[in-house]
Amino acid sequence: MEQHPKAFEFMQIAMKYLPEAKTQLDELGIELAPEKLQPMISLLTKVMAEAYELGKEEAKHEV
Repeated sequence: MEQHPKAFEFMQIAMKYLPEAKTQLDELGIELAPEKLQPMISLLTKVMAEAYELGKEEAKHEV
């Protein structure tokens, strides 16, 4: 599977909000285990890539 050109930027954004997400999960009593973290961040970056592509396509049609 080809990696999205902005994948690194998406990962940086995900990591920026990780402390906030961890705080919210801790408040809910949900443990965030390090070994479970990577698959969740990977899923989040896939969502971000799809949203990016959707926005890019919409921007093309607005011109």
